[in-house]
Amino acid sequence: MVKTLAIICLSLVLFNCRKKDTYTPPVASPPVTPPATSPVTTTAKKYLALGDSYTIGQSVPETDRFPVQTRKWLTDQGINMDAPQIIATTGWTTNNLQDAVTAQNPPATYDVVSLLIGVNDQYQRHDTTGYRQRFANLLYKAIQLAGNRRERVYVLSIPDYSVTPFAMFSDTAFTRKQIDQFNAINKEVTLQNFCSYLDITPSTREAKYDASLLANDGLHPSGKEYKKWAERLGPMMKAVLQ
Repeated sequence: MVKTLAIICLSLVLFNCRKKDTYTPPVASPPVTPPATSPVTTTAKKYLALGDSYTIGQSVPETDRFPVQTRKWLTDQGINMDAPQIIATTGWTTNNLQDAVTAQNPPATYDVVSLLIGVNDQYQRHDTTGYRQRFANLLYKAIQLAGNRRERVYVLSIPDYSVTPFAMFSDTAFTRKQIDQFNAINKEVTLQNFCSYLDITPSTREAKYDASLLANDGLHPSGKEYKKWAERLGPMMKAVLQ
């Protein structure tokens, strides 16, 4: 009997030892760290538009100007944009624009800069050699104003006013040819300097068959035409502003 009890007690001891040997204490889970997020910036982007009557939007409401419509397109895409600063006046040549930029001396802090200039150089029969040099100087200045970031400068081609009622009694073929020559120059200079070029000239020639693309003065684009420019320029700017 005693021997039997001893065996039973020994079995219980061995059983308890096995339970202790197989026991694994729970491991505390490490604290959960939330994923890192990039800081959200609310600083409004700055846009400078340099040009002449096409940039100031002669004969259309302010809201129809292409820089204003471009800014609206960008804000609709969720990009915080200040109202564009515009340095442009109807009738300005490259010389006039150079003088105005020098006089106003804007800071070199713009996120994007557009440049559209040359129609009055052509209209006043300025030589193409002089235009090339003056346009190049303006482009260099635009690059500086964009903080020396060439990819943030956008040149728009000169519209073709030869299709408008204003030009119907002039040599429209000669005007078209000259505009093509001036545009060949500004495109070449733009691409040589690794800036973006937007050719809106073919679009403006559609006004020959669609009067809704012209303002009431029979010369300048309407808000409808400017909207087409904005819808092409906006995505180009968005690519560098995001």
